[in-house]
Amino acid sequence: MNPAELKGALEAVIYAADEPASLEQMCSAIGVEKSELRPVLDELVASYAADERGLEIRKVAGGYKFYTKAQHHDAVRRFIKSLRPPLRLTMPALETLAVISYKQPVTQPEITEIRGVNCAGVIQTLLEKRLITTAGRKAVIGRPILYRTSKEFLMRFGLSDLDELPSLKEFEALARQALGSDEGIAPIEPEDIADGNSEALPPVMSTGEAAPVSNAQGNIGHPGNSTESHETAELKSHTAESSS
Repeated sequence: MNPAELKGALEAVIYAADEPASLEQMCSAIGVEKSELRPVLDELVASYAADERGLEIRKVAGGYKFYTKAQHHDAVRRFIKSLRPPLRLTMPALETLAVISYKQPVTQPEITEIRGVNCAGVIQTLLEKRLITTAGRKAVIGRPILYRTSKEFLMRFGLSDLDELPSLKEFEALARQALGSDEGIAPIEPEDIADGNSEALPPVMSTGEAAPVSNAQGNIGHPGNSTESHETAELKSHTAESSS
């Protein structure tokens, strides 16, 4: 397979993938070695980085995936709003997600100790929305379940891995852009208040209308596409510069 054919095959695989396609998966599907595939992949990624392209290929959650570019966020956002309701999380759910993100793997009693309220309801909400998942049981009395963030969390926030998590203050801004910024704070549901505990702590994050990520099939006009806001891109760029 010549380089042009290989590049076309790579583009097709990434385009068709519902989740980020890893280098190993693409090598297996196309039938070439990593040493041959990697330079062609880098060239393909660079070609989509051109200003005139509406899409880009980014490495997230251990693989490669098509994203709409930040400058087209408003147009895509309006389109996605017409397809499905935005993802909405209550403030207690956002606070609990932040605790899990930075303390993982962590148990429910540990989360409750940090937040000062019972978190059983919001943990169930985060599990249902696939933002967190279980990670076995802790080797202590009672063997409580451990929780960690999921691949869906990485995809939703546009992170390659957990090492890219920003500071807690920056995470608040990132949450607003990844989950929305003007209508996404959901009212506290009955299951968010367990055992008579009031979720009255000062908020650590706020969110609004969901930023466009995917339609009901996981796509934005294309299989496997995602988007992020201009502000989110700027935040992560600032975070990367600070880290370097």
